Amino acid sequence: MAVDIQPACLGLYCGKTLLFKNGSTEIYGECGVCPRGQRTNAQKYCQPCTESPELYDWLYLGFMAMLPLVLHWFFIEWYSGKKSSSALFQHATALFECSMAAIITLLVSDPVGVLYIRSCRVLMLSDWYTMLYNPSPDYVTTVHCTHEAVYPLYTIVFIYYAFCLVLMMLLRPLLVKKIACGLGKSDRFKSIYAALYFFPILTVLQAVGGGLLYYAFPYIILVLSLFTLAVYMSASEIENCYDLLVRKKRLIVLFSHWLLHAYGIISISRVDKLEQDLPLLALVPTPALFYLFTSKFTEPSRILSEGANGH
Repeated sequence: MAVDIQPACLGLYCGKTLLFKNGSTEIYGECGVCPRGQRTNAQKYCQPCTESPELYDWLYLGFMAMLPLVLHWFFIEWYSGKKSSSALFQHATALFECSMAAIITLLVSDPVGVLYIRSCRVLMLSDWYTMLYNPSPDYVTTVHCTHEAVYPLYTIVFIYYAFCLVLMMLLRPLLVKKIACGLGKSDRFKSIYAALYFFPILTVLQAVGGGLLYYAFPYIILVLSLFTLAVYMSASEIENCYDLLVRKKRLIVLFSHWLLHAYGIISISRVDKLEQDLPLLALVPTPALFYLFTSKFTEPSRILSEGANGH
């Protein structure tokens, strides 16, 4: 195969784009930024992203997709009140919104029309921050080679958040207005207002810390799920198995946290060796069991009562 010989590319992410191919002859352009959907290979040529996402990539996308859903559920529960019968419908609507947003995002991504995406493999942390690696050969002129080297893991999250926001604004206000009769007019839309705040925060978080989240999200899931489970069980004054079983809501919260524990464990292990990693899932109930066995020594109800009395 004949390839035109040109000076080597400078910079970590600058590459040469294929201009013409005739049989075994390939002609590449000057060194510069790769088109969207391509990244440089070891020879500094821009190559299309044709690989399938790894399991860890899907788990990362699942984590980023869960963030708005969990925040929706939290604020719906926070503002719905104990006597409101609308919370369940709002929870279901939030799940529907995020599920539909995820499906639409996959359908509009390349290749269009199928629930499948093609991607470039993440090799190192710098792949997420190519704008920091634009070379300056003469220390005066900068060669701009910023592109999405982790295509589409970076931009697909923004597309998903945009669809979540649009579907929420189309569906949720009508639902809340119809069924949230147990709430005052000023409280009905507070969960929606909260989403208008946390969606920009999530967008900035992805834009600035997407690469860090990609490597840290399994540990974030484990730490936060352990913390929130301990806080919930202590706030609900759960000190034995009977307290846990007396209400269905408590079991739902417990099983939800167990799913998060399992998600974090699978993400950390990456299931590279399935027969070795699956036994780790037996550790999922351990934090809850540890709490129940040791709660008699800490007595959460006494601590809460003393805090309420100002002692």
